[in-house]
Amino acid sequence: MIGKGKSISHTQASMKYGWNQEKEAEIVYSQNIVGDSPQEISREFEQIQKLNEHCERNTLSFVLSPTIEDGRTLDQRKLGELTKDFMREMKLGERQAIAFVHQDKEHKHVHLYVNRIDFDGRAYKDNFIGKRSQHAAERVAHEHQLTTVREVQLIREINLTDIRLEIKRRHELTMKQFKPETYKEYMRGMETNGVKAIPFINKQQKLQGFRFEFDGHSLKGSSVHRSMSMSNIGKQMAREHGIEKFKELNKAINLAKSPEPVQISLKLLKEITQKVIKKSISKGMDIGY
Repeated sequence: MIGKGKSISHTQASMKYGWNQEKEAEIVYSQNIVGDSPQEISREFEQIQKLNEHCERNTLSFVLSPTIEDGRTLDQRKLGELTKDFMREMKLGERQAIAFVHQDKEHKHVHLYVNRIDFDGRAYKDNFIGKRSQHAAERVAHEHQLTTVREVQLIREINLTDIRLEIKRRHELTMKQFKPETYKEYMRGMETNGVKAIPFINKQQKLQGFRFEFDGHSLKGSSVHRSMSMSNIGKQMAREHGIEKFKELNKAINLAKSPEPVQISLKLLKEITQKVIKKSISKGMDIGY
């Protein structure tokens, strides 16, 4: 479960969003509240908030998001218990509070609104409230045997590692199978192998790099693997087909997303040339030239 929190000033507008019937919103928790509409509850908050006119962001807004799998097992009663325990972990005490569940999508989540001003007119300290919300949600998740934010992050990292390895494998297959001479041929080869290479064109209309889309993920080439930066892809093509041929074929590339041919920067061509020459000299020295 993930917890997010912040202080807000637009209480009624936020509460209207929380109580949005289009999102199949239902109340799962309330404390010291008697109204039955966003307007009435906002007015109840305001009556207490008048006790402390120095505090501007006088409502606390939280979102509690269980994982999709955990959400399927959580009914209204259990979500209410989670919210109550979260209030306890945040040491919010006896304040006005109301929480709604949104379940219009697969990812069920709770919106919790708490009056920052207590019945004695004191404002709840909201320093580092985002981090504190995360830690409180994690403790509640442990208590209820739900997936924690750290476990979610670990799963994502493991999945992302697998995605990176698979994109790199298909990149290597493309280079071996199609031996592309141009970046455009490389893009076509990658698409044939199930990966979409999205060109990034800068303000100077120069081709600067690629993002790779695969299995719902979109990653920069350099974050997949260093061999998949634009310069390293170019270096591999230049070594395979010769520097001069590479420069001639790639100085202007027609891409569907750009009405005019896209050029590669002279700086990048120079970098690729230097790398290939350096590699050739190093190789020559290794074999005794």
